[in-house]
Amino acid sequence: MAYLSLFFYAIVLILLIPATTLAKNNTDHLALLAIKSGITHDPQHVVGTWNTSIHFCKWEGVTCGRRHPRVTTLDLGSRGIVGSLSPHIGNLSFLRVIRLENNTFKSVIPPQIGNLFRLQKLILINNSFEGEVPASLSNCTRLNVLGLSRNKLVGKLPQKLGSLVNLEIITVHSNGFTGGIPSFLANLTSLVAISAADNHLGGTIPHGLNQLHNLQEIGFANNQLYGTIPPSLYNLSSLRVISFTDNKISGDLPLNLGLKLHNLEFFQFSGNKLTGNIPFSFSNCSNLVELSLAENGLTGKVDINFSKMPNLWYLALFDNILGSSEPDEMKFIDSMINCSKLEMLSVHINRFTGVLPSSIGNLSTQLTSLAFGRNNLYGPLPSGIGNLVKLERLSVLQNQFNGVIPNELGNLRNLKLLYLHYNNFTGNVPYSIGNLSLLTVLNLSKNRLKGYIPLILNNCRSLLSLDLSKNNLTGPIPVELFQLSSLSITLNLSRNHLVGPLPQEIGKLKSLTKFDLSQNDLVGEIPNTIGSCVSLESLLLDDNLFQGQIPPTMSALKGIIILNLSSNNFSGEIPRFLSQLNLSSLDLSFNDLEGEVPLEGIFRNGSLFKVNGNDKLCGGPPELRLQKCRKTGSRKSRVIFLVVIPLCTLLVGTMVFMSFLIYRRRRKTRAQPPAEASHVQPFTRVTYGSMLKATNEFSQQNLIGTGTFSEVYKCILEPDDGMVAIKVLKLENRGALKSFTAECEALKNIRHRNLVKIITSCSSIDYQGNDFRAIVYEFMPKGNLERWLHPSSEHEMDAESGPQRLSLHQRVTIATDVAQAIHYLHQDCEVPVIHCDLKPSNILLDSEMVARIGDFGLAKFLPLKPRESSTVGLRGTIGYAAPEYGLGSEMTKEGDIYSFGILLLEMITGKRPTDDMFQEGLNLHGYVKMAFPDRLKEIVESGLLLVREEADQNINYGYNENIEGRRWKKIEKCIVSLARIGLTCSMESPTERMNTTKVVHELQNISGIV
Repeated sequence: MAYLSLFFYAIVLILLIPATTLAKNNTDHLALLAIKSGITHDPQHVVGTWNTSIHFCKWEGVTCGRRHPRVTTLDLGSRGIVGSLSPHIGNLSFLRVIRLENNTFKSVIPPQIGNLFRLQKLILINNSFEGEVPASLSNCTRLNVLGLSRNKLVGKLPQKLGSLVNLEIITVHSNGFTGGIPSFLANLTSLVAISAADNHLGGTIPHGLNQLHNLQEIGFANNQLYGTIPPSLYNLSSLRVISFTDNKISGDLPLNLGLKLHNLEFFQFSGNKLTGNIPFSFSNCSNLVELSLAENGLTGKVDINFSKMPNLWYLALFDNILGSSEPDEMKFIDSMINCSKLEMLSVHINRFTGVLPSSIGNLSTQLTSLAFGRNNLYGPLPSGIGNLVKLERLSVLQNQFNGVIPNELGNLRNLKLLYLHYNNFTGNVPYSIGNLSLLTVLNLSKNRLKGYIPLILNNCRSLLSLDLSKNNLTGPIPVELFQLSSLSITLNLSRNHLVGPLPQEIGKLKSLTKFDLSQNDLVGEIPNTIGSCVSLESLLLDDNLFQGQIPPTMSALKGIIILNLSSNNFSGEIPRFLSQLNLSSLDLSFNDLEGEVPLEGIFRNGSLFKVNGNDKLCGGPPELRLQKCRKTGSRKSRVIFLVVIPLCTLLVGTMVFMSFLIYRRRRKTRAQPPAEASHVQPFTRVTYGSMLKATNEFSQQNLIGTGTFSEVYKCILEPDDGMVAIKVLKLENRGALKSFTAECEALKNIRHRNLVKIITSCSSIDYQGNDFRAIVYEFMPKGNLERWLHPSSEHEMDAESGPQRLSLHQRVTIATDVAQAIHYLHQDCEVPVIHCDLKPSNILLDSEMVARIGDFGLAKFLPLKPRESSTVGLRGTIGYAAPEYGLGSEMTKEGDIYSFGILLLEMITGKRPTDDMFQEGLNLHGYVKMAFPDRLKEIVESGLLLVREEADQNINYGYNENIEGRRWKKIEKCIVSLARIGLTCSMESPTERMNTTKVVHELQNISGIV
């Protein structure tokens, strides 16, 4: 009987087990269906197969355990999926691996993932997850891989993650994390790799990282880190990769670095503030693949022995102060012969002296980039360089190389960029250069080359820029050169001894932007075909022997900004079409021009054009002080007075009488008056095709600006009405359509000299079923204020194209223009407008440096609608947005005033409100306030102090000290007044800020000072 009872209970248990398993299976099944419901786009139809026709363990991307039908792996990586991750993922309690990388999962990471105590790998790389990392992840104590990189995550990494003691790999790079390098990392002693580049962590490198004895890879590039490298970090002998590029780390590298870190493969510290010598002990790092120490302050001799580094791929030492002036300081190249995998060698912008060793021809045949520019190297360029057959970039510019350019360069068939300018090369331009069919940029300027321009350059069919200027070249310009239709950036042949006429074939260079033939001996007339060069922005023909009239076909050059025809023999009158072009600089001086100087366009501003040295000119703006134009009574004019005028009078009288009769007849019929014709704006029928063509298919070459909601291109639309700017909306970005609507609404009914002018009516274009929206504006040739306040190094290097520092007078004028525009928007519009996003990049400058406010994508009309009034969050740009916006306050006129105040302080100091120096409670307002008024000269932008230096210099040269002193006092008074306006406008309390009427009045008073 007892045996029967046991048997009975055994049967019951057997029957109960499937029921329990079924219940658990159902939990997983429902969780997977919930995950499926959160997916809104599934281009590969992965979850489309998730249905009841097959067991969920066989669903694509799902793996179950062998013993139990429970989900252990969810792998939906690289499937193009869009959607959000359901919180129900926390119910898959047997999950060990989650792989969702390379998709577009949005919203937050569900905190319910913290329920998955068996989880070992969580890989969410390259998605759009946002918000903070949930602290609940600390419950997943078995986790060994955490991949969160390339998302939109923010805030501090939770301190509780220090409990993940089994973590081996953590990747959080390319997010928005803050709060310094987390101290809890020191607890994760199993860590092998940390990747946290491209965040906003800040702070110093913690000493506690020396506890991570298993660490092999550490990366914190581009994180605003500062301070020195803790010496204890060099005790981690297992390190293979150390990457701290683009921070502010300072101090010297220890001499024994290579002895302690003998396993190093990647050592990346470019873009920091390191000083001292490069340790010789790097010679001990035989596994080294990349050594990047560029853009620091390193000094001394490079005496590393590279001979035992067969895997070296990249050596970057550029932009330091390296060099010892010792004769053999370039001998380190000899030791690189065994580096058979070397692809890039960049040691430019240093102080290396000496001869380039011939061993350079024995370097790796894998080499693609070789850069020695801006050093003090001399002697010939070794002919063996022609052995480096995979070379794509060769730069030895701005040295003292001499001798002939070796013909062996013609062996480099893969060469794309060749920079040999600013040296002392002699002889002819090598014919072998014609072999380089892939060459895009060739710069041989500022050498001592002679002879003719070789016709074989015509074979360089990919050439975008050719510069042979400042040499001793002779002969005519070869017609073959103009068959290079690829030339679109520069053709510069200036400062040579070229003779003969400018060939008619010039018209074939339809894409050329800059053409410079100045200071040669060219003769004849400018060909009419010049009008076909419709992309020209700069045309320099000065100091030649050109003659005849300025051809009328040049009126087709709608994009021209700089035109110099000075010091030639041009005759005739100044063409009226020049006043209709978008010129910002025009030089017609020292020719044989005659007649009246126009008063329209560029001729309204005497500082933008020159006509001196033309004795037969008259009229023009008063500042030219030319003679008045005489009106002589010739025989022709007498005929007009005695014959033509009476006939015209009789004809007009007849027409008036006939019109009167017609009017009476129509009045009797009492006909219905015709409907009023609607105003047709220019370009109202702009098509997608015309935009596509005008912008060269929206190419990068035409791109002049990009933002969150749009990209801006410059082009010339047909019919020819000058250069325009086309703003193309990024409709895939959330808020872009709203921005488009706001901008159209704001600009359609407001007109002011200091507001950007819209050319088209705002409309959408349905292109092949896609919603394409664009706005056409007038083109602003001087760019935006951001570019002038903070010119890039590239602009600073090129004085012709890049903006120079703004004078104090220009800054005051621009500030006044902006203030008047704000006053108009706030006070004089029929419906007041708040701009909501005033900042330098939204202040545009026309050819006369008149400021215009642009980008009304965030603008609002007053009074605000109820939902606008209740909007919580930041509106505008960080640093420029009023502080009350961040607290949820509604948008007001005072918010624009705050932005203007910050803008004004930035114009004075040259500091952005987001500058790295503004931390721990200090901001731009406080920075200026601490120096106001007595110490302002310590913080103002350096360019504004040049007046002080000039005054002191004039006194030293014997100028009147009282006059120079008074001059500086005026400038000082002006700067103090500007700072006071900026401080008052950027007060934290909106009620304490200055109103626009007073701002405009005070700025106009300051204008009188400067």
